Amino acid sequence: MNFKTIVNGKAIAIEDIPHLSLDDFSTQAVEIVSGGGSVVQFFAFETHGSIRLLAVLRTDVLLVALCDAPESYASLTKKCEPFHMFEREIAEQYGIRPEGHPWLKMVRYQPNCRGAADVFGNDYSQDIPGKYDYYAVAGDEIHEVAVGPVHAGVIEPGHFRFNCIGERVLNLEIQLGYQHRGAEELLLQADRKRLPFIAENIAGDTSVGHGLCHAQAMEALAGTPTDDGSRIIRTIGLELERIANHVGDLGALSGDVAFLPPANYCGRMRGDFLNMSLVMCGNRFGKGLVRPGGVRFPLNDDNRRDLSARIRELKPQVKHVIQLLQSTSSVRSRFEGCGAVSRSDAQKLGLVGPAGRACGIPYDVRRSFPTEQYGKLNIPENSEPTGDVWARAKVRADEVMQSIDIIESLLSRPVETAVIDAADMVLAPDSFVVTLNEAWRGELSHCTVTDAAGGIRRYKIKDPSFHNWNGLSMSLRNTGISDFPLNNKSYNLSYCGFDL
Repeated sequence: MNFKTIVNGKAIAIEDIPHLSLDDFSTQAVEIVSGGGSVVQFFAFETHGSIRLLAVLRTDVLLVALCDAPESYASLTKKCEPFHMFEREIAEQYGIRPEGHPWLKMVRYQPNCRGAADVFGNDYSQDIPGKYDYYAVAGDEIHEVAVGPVHAGVIEPGHFRFNCIGERVLNLEIQLGYQHRGAEELLLQADRKRLPFIAENIAGDTSVGHGLCHAQAMEALAGTPTDDGSRIIRTIGLELERIANHVGDLGALSGDVAFLPPANYCGRMRGDFLNMSLVMCGNRFGKGLVRPGGVRFPLNDDNRRDLSARIRELKPQVKHVIQLLQSTSSVRSRFEGCGAVSRSDAQKLGLVGPAGRACGIPYDVRRSFPTEQYGKLNIPENSEPTGDVWARAKVRADEVMQSIDIIESLLSRPVETAVIDAADMVLAPDSFVVTLNEAWRGELSHCTVTDAAGGIRRYKIKDPSFHNWNGLSMSLRNTGISDFPLNNKSYNLSYCGFDL
């Protein structure tokens, strides 16, 4: 096997990455993933006038290799399903066609960066929607239901196309990309000091997660160490982000089945946990907390005692509301069996985070590839076997209580750190790093490739929603269309995390 073993958050020289032939690259990548591995990153980048393909795969270790990119190649997806979204993205971004891909459609409405002929036949000189060919079911009794892209409320645009027979959904297809912001391009063009601000705003509800992946990448490329105190504070910030979002989702699930007491309690408690992030850094979503080199705010003894008192007060309240939700028979009857996805389908779709763990896949970055303080913590397996709304809610509930315990343990002793505002970092030339963290939706990853001058040649972002939107589609197969809101909230995926 020629793929090279690498370490999460540790930079290596590009010349040290195995440069394989296309046949060897494809064969070995398919063998690794078909044998139980997963795709972390698979993308193209330009170097010295040529295009290369680079893959980061994971088994019990992280593996990397690259090859020269042809104008077209035999699709890996045809042999191994987890490559499907990545190949579609490469086709859109670089005009490289994966021949035989079974579902070759746009990912985001985005002209390729080489100016090559558009794989999908779109004319980007015209301000019109892309040519997206929706899957259609034929039959006299078949009808389609279209939802979006404009939605009520404040959520971002996305289109849902249901093919139904009566109330039963035969297929749900989700089209995103309406609000493509060019985040990856911004990270190439912006002044280096602005990059942390861009990174933590990739997805506002995952500010700490994205900010942390970016900071770790810059630290690795610059050879900048962080102190124990900053690692503790970062871990607390990431766990608070997890708790606030999971508690909010449990409340929203309660509201979707008209069980209002937990909905109201969780709404209030979500605000309480957001206010704990406010205490830490002056922002309820954790913006400004993490910076390359450390953190911008210390955790003095007064703040530490304040946070400890708040979480002690909230812990029994959260536990009581979870028990109320889980012990109510009418809730269980709606959650159990609703929107189930099998473990086999979840593996083929590459589901991560609570969505994957609810299907019996125990993978958690905090346990498998730990960063910050996670290597010193006991992160339990939270997998559930049923793959339904109940399992997705159960995983979230378990993680909330575990994250509370983690924060309590980290707040039990004084925390000392050197505060960092804007570190002037010189990045290693012709180097590569991948960073992974377990954000609240699952595996979050940033890849950075530098050029000969230490500038950023390619910055690749993968939000967990990139994997999980197709899980929502699978959950609706042979399900009543009225169950869509409940299934949708059980995933609670990010439009903007996907529409980079």
